[in-house]
Parts: sequence; structure tokens; C-alpha cells
Amino acid sequence: MKKRIRQEPTLSILLPVRNEGINIVLMLKILNTVLSISHEILIVYDDQSDDTIPTIRNIKRKNPHIKPVFNPYGKGVINALKVGIGKATGRYILILAVDDVGPTLAIEDMVLLMKKGCDFISCTRYKYGGRRLGGSLLEATLSYVANRLFHIFCGSAFSDATTGFKMFRKDILKYMTLSSKPVGWAVVFEMAMKAQIAGLQLGEVPIISIDRLYGGKSTFRIGPWVKEYLRWFFYGLRHIRLLRGNRNVRVRIPNATIA
Repeated sequence: MKKRIRQEPTLSILLPVRNEGINIVLMLKILNTVLSISHEILIVYDDQSDDTIPTIRNIKRKNPHIKPVFNPYGKGVINALKVGIGKATGRYILILAVDDVGPTLAIEDMVLLMKKGCDFISCTRYKYGGRRLGGSLLEATLSYVANRLFHIFCGSAFSDATTGFKMFRKDILKYMTLSSKPVGWAVVFEMAMKAQIAGLQLGEVPIISIDRLYGGKSTFRIGPWVKEYLRWFFYGLRHIRLLRGNRNVRVRIPNATIA
């Protein structure tokens, strides 16, 4: 009898969660609808009493590619990513926020860019038809202004470095040591910078982001967030603007490609 060879998935999707029992059901249904490539979904939680866990267990019985992953390092997206990336077996890794279903429609375009040679892809809400809907006006304004200033003064290749939707090859982590504090999604801002500094092949895909469609409250706190994001803004100001000539980024828009 021949031994069955287990094939690794093309894509590993990391979903950091904190009491997302309502949103996780919707996200998993949409992912199941839009994805045609082989994939695994790693749902990373840091509290055994999280209300997402019972929902995951019920769904997992019929969906073995859905895998709950406990994060023992504590709160924060950065800790969830470190644990999730360590468990991921896919060729490409995608970071998604459970409370925003809009970017799922861009996954296939991101994969196509990866297959064309990109190492690191960031979605954009601020260019090529991308949009941001919902959420607080203050948070949206700070995000837009910060990204514009970062693009202008630091010379960033990305029009939206702070969005949490990133896809990358697992082996690129050897080029970057992540050291963000567990404040919001600051770690993805750090990754966007260090991917440019490392000279990786970059890509960008427009999305329509719908902030927190159902349930829960935003963890946005202006004081800690501004402090941590400013820290990385000045890091970029010191390092990225020196990389003249390294601002090429491949863009994929549905039904069209801009090199």
C-alpha cells in the first residue's frame, strides 16, 4: 500500500483574534467562497476564554484546514504573528484582520503578484481605486495623513504602509527582526519598511476596506498608537529615504497590471 504524500498548501492565512465570535463565522464563509487555491487558516488567540474558540471548534470538525493556534506570548498582533508564522506551512503567508471582510476579494490578485516574483505585497486603501469605509473619522484621517506624509518625506514605495493586509514569502523573515511593541497593527508598518530596506520585490493591490462590519469595539487608543507609529515613521525617515532608486513596486488591479 502506497503511503499518501501530504501536500503543503499554497497559502497560509493568519487571523489574529480577540473575542471575534461573530466576525469569524462571516470571514470563514467568505474565504471559503473566494479562494480556489489550496490553503490553511490559522486562527491565533491568546486567551483560553476567548469567545472565538467555541465557534472555531464547531467549524473545525468539518474543515480540517482551519487550525486554532494558541499564542502563549501575550496580547498584541506582533505576538500572534510570530506564533502563527512559526506554525504556517504554506508557500505564501497572508495576514488578515477578522473584522474587515473587504480585502478578501484581493487575495487572488495578491497571489498572482507573488507568482510573478514579488516577495512582499501590501494592500492599499488610498490609491488605484482603493477605499476605506467605516470606522472612526479620527482614525481614518490619521491613517490617511500619516501614509501621505510617509510616502512624501520618507520616500516609501507603498501608498498605504500601515494597512494590516500583507502577503509575503515565509523566508523573507530572515531579512527582518520584528521589534514593534504590541500596539495595534504597528508591526505591519514595521514590516513594510524593513521589506523596502532589505531590497525585496514589492507589490501593491487596491482594496475596499470595511472597518468592523459586525460586533466588538475598536482597540484604537490615540496616545499609545501615535507614539508607536511615530517611532516607526522616524525609523523610515532615517533609513528608507536613503534608498534612492529602490521605489519600484508592482501593482495589480483587477483585469489590469501596471509594471
